[in-house]
Amino acid sequence: AVGCDDATVTADLPDGWTIEQVRRASGDAEADLLSLERLVVVEQHDSADYDVLRPDFILSFHGLCLARAGGEWFMGELDTDGSLICWASYGPDLAEAVRGL
Repeated sequence: AVGCDDATVTADLPDGWTIEQVRRASGDAEADLLSLERLVVVEQHDSADYDVLRPDFILSFHGLCLARAGGEWFMGELDTDGSLICWASYGPDLAEAVRGL
């Protein structure tokens, strides 16, 4: 049935958000949830190393992504191998993180 996938995805978003609300807030009509089956890292600011994140959500916006790990939203971009390289936390509020795009 059409829309079954959307219902499943909607149930998974935090704080009562739907994928449609995320798309409206971001201005990206193709924003979507990504599979968690990928390496997700965040750059350490004091070195060239990375910390591995274990996100519970990854949202994709035309090349940029937001991944929620430990209650915080991290912004980054997908690498050619499908891994997600994040550079900063944008805090616990999804609306704030989306505005940061």
